[in-house]
Amino acid sequence: MKSRILSNIQQAGIGMALIILIVTFSLTSPDFLTTTNLLNITRQVSVIGLLSIAMTFVIVSGGIDLSVGSIVAVVSVISTGMMVEYGLSPIVAVLIGIIIGTLIGALNGILISTLNMSPFITTLGTMTLLRGVGYLYTGGYPIYGLPSSFSTLGQGYWGGIPVPTIILVLAIVMSVITLRKTRLGRHIYAIGGNEEAALHAGVRVKKIKFIVYMMSGLLCGIAALIASSRLGAGMPTLGVGYELQAIAAVIIGGAALTGGSGTITGTVIGALILGVLSNGLSLLSINSFVIEIISGIVIIIAVLIDQIRSRFTLHVEIEQAKQRMGESG
Repeated sequence: MKSRILSNIQQAGIGMALIILIVTFSLTSPDFLTTTNLLNITRQVSVIGLLSIAMTFVIVSGGIDLSVGSIVAVVSVISTGMMVEYGLSPIVAVLIGIIIGTLIGALNGILISTLNMSPFITTLGTMTLLRGVGYLYTGGYPIYGLPSSFSTLGQGYWGGIPVPTIILVLAIVMSVITLRKTRLGRHIYAIGGNEEAALHAGVRVKKIKFIVYMMSGLLCGIAALIASSRLGAGMPTLGVGYELQAIAAVIIGGAALTGGSGTITGTVIGALILGVLSNGLSLLSINSFVIEIISGIVIIIAVLIDQIRSRFTLHVEIEQAKQRMGESG
């Protein structure tokens, strides 16, 4: 009961933080609270939002994925290269890009679940490897000359709503259902909470871990295609630092780095906080380097909050255990 109350307090707290940011920037910048800018924020948040959702699944399961930014880069250059160099249609290139992202995620999943390698070390290795592949494929140069129809994915509108925003909303809905309403979601929480106990309870731990990283790769592939479409180019430098932003959004959203807790809703609010902060500071003409510094401070604060939350949760669990022992005695 106490842990549930704590979770509700966390959700209310991050929601209030987002509201405070919106009100602050609305009062300081006349251009902030406009339909155009608000829709622009959702478009800007779409890529990090998708990566943050992917990271939520991974972190809730007790893992970590440092390769998400590099997956974005590789999918970006390969899919755009196929359109420019080989003349593939955007639809075919998009499908291939999603498949590549999914396969890379599956590779991470195999190394971590089957070979029992550390998620941190494994994804750090694939992060470096994939970044090198992106630079090798392009020679370090962007890929331009994409078909105009491809721009719809990242720059287009459907019913007055940005296409990336619609894709993000669909991903949110499907992810919420997966974590809250399915056996897969329950097993992901179980593994992150106590992997050994989940294994004894009959959960196929290795299979679930594999699925989680494969899902992460799939969402990274979609995010890469949206980012490439928005930029109008395939970029080997795309995605640098995205893994940190995704982790920050998840932690701000109330998930624990140790696994077993976290929600998609909280993560999305965390991503929106980062997006609103960046957008609002830009409208106030704050130096981009200063924005980087502030974003770094937010990440540090998020990790600090996670540490405090973990200690408090541990204290609550110890007190509950003492009460149970007292009642049984």
